[in-house]
Amino acid sequence: MSSEADRPRGIWRQRNVVVLAIAQALMTIGQTTMIAEAALVGQTLAENKSLATLPVGIMQLATMLTTFPASFFMKRFGRRLGFSVGTVFGAVGQAICAAGVFAGSFELFCLGCVVNGVYNGFALFYRFAAADGLPESSRSRAISLVIAGGVLAAIIGPELARMTHDIFAPVAFAGSFVAVSFVGVVALAVVQFVDIPVPGSAERAAVGRPLPVILAQPKAAVAVFSGVVAYGTMSLLMNATPLAMVACGFTFDDAARTIQGHALAMFAPSFFTGALIARFGLLNMMMAGAALLGVCALIALSGIEFWHFYIGLVVLGLGWNFLYVGATSLLTQTYVPAEKAKVQAANDFLVFGTVSAAAVASGWLQHSVGWSAMNAGALPVVAASLLALCWLWAISRGKAA
Repeated sequence: MSSEADRPRGIWRQRNVVVLAIAQALMTIGQTTMIAEAALVGQTLAENKSLATLPVGIMQLATMLTTFPASFFMKRFGRRLGFSVGTVFGAVGQAICAAGVFAGSFELFCLGCVVNGVYNGFALFYRFAAADGLPESSRSRAISLVIAGGVLAAIIGPELARMTHDIFAPVAFAGSFVAVSFVGVVALAVVQFVDIPVPGSAERAAVGRPLPVILAQPKAAVAVFSGVVAYGTMSLLMNATPLAMVACGFTFDDAARTIQGHALAMFAPSFFTGALIARFGLLNMMMAGAALLGVCALIALSGIEFWHFYIGLVVLGLGWNFLYVGATSLLTQTYVPAEKAKVQAANDFLVFGTVSAAAVASGWLQHSVGWSAMNAGALPVVAASLLALCWLWAISRGKAA
């Protein structure tokens, strides 16, 4: 039974999970809109059609480059101010994207994507903020519940894209980015309810172990590698899907529905992923996630009917959820509070560096080698992640024995 002194702390923890889940949902609405439309906008505006996914790629690059500044900014000034700054970048970035579409400027659209990527770089820390101060046994549940906020985005994002797609006809897509810019303003209001204390002077001054020493731990190395594989594979295949579907004769609405199913599969399992981890074990759930990524590639290789795309992306989303939530939870076991800013930043820097490369490469690969070759190439990477997880499982069993 908790003491009177513990109760206020418990209340703010629960409040933060709810607030951060809503903030996650609002941020992901923008991301799903970008996923559904950015490659098609890029294909329309770019003279070189192989650059169709470049806007998404440089957005992820901006996210990667923001991770260290964002993490250390929040170590100095606190989570709430950091998240507020991020949402301002989001609203402005989406407005610039809309301006680029109106102007027919590929370069301006790319600039908007870069600014929006800064927003994502701050928002990445929503899941870590939810776990701040919690015991190890509660972190997986808190992380998964914040990521579950994306369920709302999975429903609203593609619908918002479809409903606002032609508002400013004959200029297609511009309405979607205008609408999502207003979503960023709402997110700014929401993050004002984050109630996490600003780090004290002792924590800000503390350095902890060197980063290479921390990342050399087996748990840390496998956590980072698993996050890279989960998000990199998902980015590669997801960003190419609208292009592949249109190339196979499907419509924008078909692609949007497929992305919607994928996004639901990414986030809906988070309501119970934490419980599954508690029931079956963290490494077992991560191995299941990696296996599902491989199943997605095999489904894609089996045909190009609508259901191949749809079911394949649903399986991809489910695999991403198990592996990514698990990797985040595993990483939180590898550092002390004084080290969290640099470890979290380094993890997301590596993950979103991979995501950026995968997003840029997906358009070129789809244009050059085709959908089937992309999926075949994902299989060895997924196999490597399974081997890494088996290695860590063997080490853990040996230590337990």
